[in-house]
Amino acid sequence: MSTARPDHSQRPAPAGAGTPPRPGWPEIAVGLLALVAATAALLLFGPMGMDLDPVPYGLVVAAWSGVAGLAGFAAAALLRIRSLAAFSVRRTTWRWMLIGVLGGLVALFAKGILTYAVTILTGLESDPQGMYYDAAGGGVLPLILTMLFLSVLTPIGEEFLFRGVVANALLRYGPVIGVLSSSVVFALFHGINIILPAAVVVGAIAAELMRRSGSIWPAVAVHVVNNLALPLLVLATGYTGPA
Repeated sequence: MSTARPDHSQRPAPAGAGTPPRPGWPEIAVGLLALVAATAALLLFGPMGMDLDPVPYGLVVAAWSGVAGLAGFAAAALLRIRSLAAFSVRRTTWRWMLIGVLGGLVALFAKGILTYAVTILTGLESDPQGMYYDAAGGGVLPLILTMLFLSVLTPIGEEFLFRGVVANALLRYGPVIGVLSSSVVFALFHGINIILPAAVVVGAIAAELMRRSGSIWPAVAVHVVNNLALPLLVLATGYTGPA
C-alpha cells in the first residue's frame, strides 16, 4: 500500500472561486453606460422624436425607465459576475418585505415634505414626471399599464441597477458612503429638478434596507410603494399633475 500523500494540486476549484464577492467599479461603469445608451436610444429613436399623443408618449417613457434599468443591470451582471446573489438578488422573508412596505410609506411621507419645502424655497413647480400623469389619466387601460410600468417594471429595473450594482459596489467603503453616495447617483440620474431631494430619500431608505436584509426585494418594495402613489392619486382624485 502506498504511503504517499494524495496530490490535491489538480483538484478542481470550488464553483464560484475567484469571482468578486460584490460588484466593483467596472460593474458601475458598464451598468451606468448601458443605462445612458438605452436612454439615448429613446431620445434618438423613440417617442422623443415622434409626434405622439400625451398618453402613448407617457406610457412609452414609463416603460422605458424600467427597461433601461434592466439593460444596465444585465450589462453589469454579464461583465464578470455569474451569481445573482452578488447583487443581492436572493430570497427574503415576508417580514423584510413588510419592512420594505413600511419603509416605502416613510419615504413617501418624507419626500412629500421635502418636495413641498423645495417648492416654497425655490419657487420651482415644474414636475418632470408630468407625462406619467398624462398616461395614467388616459382611461382604464392606460391607467393599468401605467401602474404596471411604474410600480413593477421600473422598481425592479432601477433597484437591480442602482442598489444591486451601484450600492453593493460602494458598500465596500462602508455603510454610510455606500448608502448615501449610491442614493445621490440614483437621484442625479433623475435629473437636476424638484424631485432630486425626494429621490435621495427613497434611494437611501431602499439601500439601507437592502444592506440590512441582504436582499434586493425589500428595496424593490420601497420603490413600488412610492411609484404606486402616482397612478393611485390619479385613480382616486382624477388629479393629472400640476397645471
